[in-house]
Amino acid sequence: MSSEQTTLPEREDTRDHGPMTGTVREVLDHWIDTYRETVLLKVAGLDAEQLCERAVPPSTMSLIGLVRHLTEVEAYWVRVVVEGDEDVPDYYCSEGSRDGDFDDVSPATALADVATYEREIADTREILSDWDDLDALARGKRRGASVNLAWILTHLVEEYARHLGHMDLLRERVDGRTGY
Repeated sequence: MSSEQTTLPEREDTRDHGPMTGTVREVLDHWIDTYRETVLLKVAGLDAEQLCERAVPPSTMSLIGLVRHLTEVEAYWVRVVVEGDEDVPDYYCSEGSRDGDFDDVSPATALADVATYEREIADTREILSDWDDLDALARGKRRGASVNLAWILTHLVEEYARHLGHMDLLRERVDGRTGY
């Protein structure tokens, strides 16, 4: 993204129905990828100020806050839990700002935050491509508990579905655009 760019480009909608008779893994991967693409479609064509518009007080929810949150979700579940990488820093949240993904948004970084999300999903997609067995235990733990790949992928579908509902409403509020 160039430093002069002030608006995210529009995106072509390349989503499809996917492997409707595929394996469980193919279906889970399809829905996660579809939802990742939907996030990018929901923010396409917006400028930095629009990305940062809040829902309604006292909520700090915004489109860019959700993009930042999903960046954190991808990094945590795939790099920390699946891969067991203990050295993955939070992108936006900290001890002093536990909800920094939502609370600390800025038009000055909004477009870069979308680019960070795109890089993170490319990295996590590559990591997940090396994992075949849905029953395999992740290398890391979730709050001290073992978890398998099937649970993690299902959770990612749930996480995205939940927040895409929020993004639908936020995008409509920003400029009236609706759609799946």
